[in-house]
Amino acid sequence: MRNVWAETGNYKTDYRQDSSIFATRLEQLSLIGFLLALFLLPLFLSRTQMFVADLIVIYALAVLGLNIITGYAGLINIGQAAFMGVGAYTAALLAPGLPFWLTIPIGGLVAALAGAVVGIPSLRIKHLYLAIATLAFQVIFEWIVGHSPLLKQGGAIPMPRVVFLGYRVGYKNHYYFWYFVALVVLILLAFAFRNLLRTRFGRALVAVRDNDRAADAMGMHPGLTKIFAFALGAFYAGVAGGLYAYFSRAVVIEDYMLPVSIKFLAMAIVGGLGSLPGSFFGPAFLVLLDLNMEDFANWMKRLGLSYAGVDIASAMRPLTFGLVIVLFLVFEPRGLANWWRLVRNYFKNWPFRY
Repeated sequence: MRNVWAETGNYKTDYRQDSSIFATRLEQLSLIGFLLALFLLPLFLSRTQMFVADLIVIYALAVLGLNIITGYAGLINIGQAAFMGVGAYTAALLAPGLPFWLTIPIGGLVAALAGAVVGIPSLRIKHLYLAIATLAFQVIFEWIVGHSPLLKQGGAIPMPRVVFLGYRVGYKNHYYFWYFVALVVLILLAFAFRNLLRTRFGRALVAVRDNDRAADAMGMHPGLTKIFAFALGAFYAGVAGGLYAYFSRAVVIEDYMLPVSIKFLAMAIVGGLGSLPGSFFGPAFLVLLDLNMEDFANWMKRLGLSYAGVDIASAMRPLTFGLVIVLFLVFEPRGLANWWRLVRNYFKNWPFRY
């Protein structure tokens, strides 16, 4: 007989409920409604706005991979853009002979292999030293791309037009097509990782992050867990890189350099480290903020605002970017995901306070 009492209220009374993806049926229905709204969103957006929506979805996938490494496993990674670049260049080199639905996952697998190699130093070092090791990988990646004989014109490779189900994706439908492709990939990989967290591998990530010696004493393997985290996070970044390569119609090294890795880390911090919703909130917040600051900077340029030869408008974007990160670190280190948690708890108990 079904336990009716175990399904009432906001409390979990058995292990099955504690490990379930959805706490309540209302949460399940709200997620379905939100996903339906995302699929209907292109009906209300212009082509320029679709460019921004595509960028948010692809960045969210890369930040989700960074959250696996840094948020859940506690391993500082300053080379996420390099992993993304590995997937992008792999897809670009394979694109003339293979369809996009093969080149993108292959790029993710090659990035995962690179992530496993980069994760090897985590067996002996951690914290600041590990961050320097990932930074070294970022620098090595940029040097290899700039000097590799396979990559001509300084690492710039044009991407061919895509044919899907006999339909050749044109200029007008380019952003709309890649929005749906990237959204489907993001949903599938997000659900895959959410299910992974319910397994012993996912719980091992959190255990190693909290105390690797205690995790070792409980029978887990901290070294393999860290390498697994790097490989999985790099796979997500590699898939995002392949999507970005097709989306931007070309692969250039400037899209995968150190400032982009710092931007991904900032998105993870603003969204909330170690939080699945934070992987979506952070990219959306910073991309929209950067877009609005760009419009504000252009407005200031038209007014001719400058001081002592300094273009104030051009300085607004990096100044706002750094200020936002500092404010979140000081006043809300758990990021926007914590605000989302507070809103959910409020409506879960409404109209009662407790």
